[in-house]
Amino acid sequence: MKITSLKLYQVPPRWLFLKIETDEGIEGWGEPVIEGRADTVKAAVEELSDYLIGKNPLRIEDHWQVMYRSGFYRGGPIHMSAIAGIDQALWDIKGKYYQAPVHELMGGACRDSVRVYSWIGGDRPADVGTAAREAKDAGFTAIKMNGTEEMQYIDSYKKIDEVLERTAAVREAAGDDFGIGIDFHGRVHKPMAKILAKELEPFRPMFIEEPVLPEHNEALRDIARVTNIPIATGERMYSRWDFKKLLQDGYVDIIQPDLSHAGGITECKKIFSMAEAYDVAVAPHCPLGPIALASCLQVDATSHNVFIQEQSLGIHYNKGSDLLDYLTDKSVFDYKEGYVENLQSPGLGVSINEEFVKQKAEEGHRWRNPVWRHKDGTIAEW
Repeated sequence: MKITSLKLYQVPPRWLFLKIETDEGIEGWGEPVIEGRADTVKAAVEELSDYLIGKNPLRIEDHWQVMYRSGFYRGGPIHMSAIAGIDQALWDIKGKYYQAPVHELMGGACRDSVRVYSWIGGDRPADVGTAAREAKDAGFTAIKMNGTEEMQYIDSYKKIDEVLERTAAVREAAGDDFGIGIDFHGRVHKPMAKILAKELEPFRPMFIEEPVLPEHNEALRDIARVTNIPIATGERMYSRWDFKKLLQDGYVDIIQPDLSHAGGITECKKIFSMAEAYDVAVAPHCPLGPIALASCLQVDATSHNVFIQEQSLGIHYNKGSDLLDYLTDKSVFDYKEGYVENLQSPGLGVSINEEFVKQKAEEGHRWRNPVWRHKDGTIAEW
């Protein structure tokens, strides 16, 4: 079997889909994208295709090593996202070739299902109490929300109080036995992050996410000293080498690699296993489309330390198209009592509606994240 072509489809709301075709008619789908940089990742996939055309798609580990090592310069969001989507598509082909879901080719499942959470509140969190109640009524047992708007290095306690009020509203609406993930989104600098981490403790959050930007991971030491809330980070880390020092330092409780950003299925399985050796949990990042989520669920099925999975159904970014719109069988992501069962169809386990993909690719997108500024005119972290 030989790879004959790689076809890319830029589809709304902000996604990039990849189809790899072979001379035996077996096709694989992947989702290589960085939110806001779809065109750049698309170009990177096209460059990497030179290593793949005419090659056997089943040699996934070798293809991964070639794509990673043979360009001399390596790593980072664009390169690793391009590799990630290609890797997902190769696993989809391999599963279809052997007529097995990907998790069966990775040692088999160690679970029957995985817990999922729902996003609420938007970029500037509002009405979170009502939204949490709606999520609970829909069957979810956990939510995640942005904790803050923009925040200066040293900011007012009024903003701290507003975060506490929102968290209190969620706790009151959803009850004590309900998971609350609070995403600092890298918007908070170390001085204010320490205050927030301490003040949020009475609400017993499930975790605080990206309390500081990943380039400041050394600050997690000081944050961990002032709180017992589990600390999560990792969506902007792209390889096992990025995660190595984070795990060695020992101040993170949950890692959140993204299977469309961190080298795909092949690399993230290795990252998950590294974390298990440090007794660290995994909650894979996935505010993206159905192919990315299917890839997550395949690795989740094989990973003992995954405790919850992000998914994007109804997320505030999904304007015009949503998670299920691109699937022919929308039931594969049925959420029951806050869990989704392992996908069992061959490959990634989802069937893509290619005609709809082509139709929406004609529409395309040029999604960009918001650009925020502080009152003094300086750029704020979004």
